[in-house]
Amino acid sequence: MDGLRSPAFYEELIAKGRMTVCLRGRIVVGFVDAEPGEVTRLFILPEAAGDGLGRRLLEIGIEQARLGHNGPVRLEATINAEGFYQKHGFKSIGRGYFSHGLGGEPVEIVHMEL
Repeated sequence: MDGLRSPAFYEELIAKGRMTVCLRGRIVVGFVDAEPGEVTRLFILPEAAGDGLGRRLLEIGIEQARLGHNGPVRLEATINAEGFYQKHGFKSIGRGYFSHGLGGEPVEIVHMEL
């Protein structure tokens, strides 16, 4: 497994207050993290979708991305998430590909900003 995707990597982000996770019982059902100017990761398990969790995590990510940053907030969305982000005010500004660094097929993404 890529070091950037190891449990220790995520545990460190959480410990430093850089990643917010949502638990249902002892199961992580969603998370978000950001750096100045960018929401870097937002994920929700499909079974947790539809109850406002994604909206709330996005709000948290935007707040974090605006800390120490006055310009637009950017993110890279998967094609199936583009509508979700548009619904929350993001505009599509370009398309590209992301490989996740894991050697798999590149995933088409949409560059977006708020």
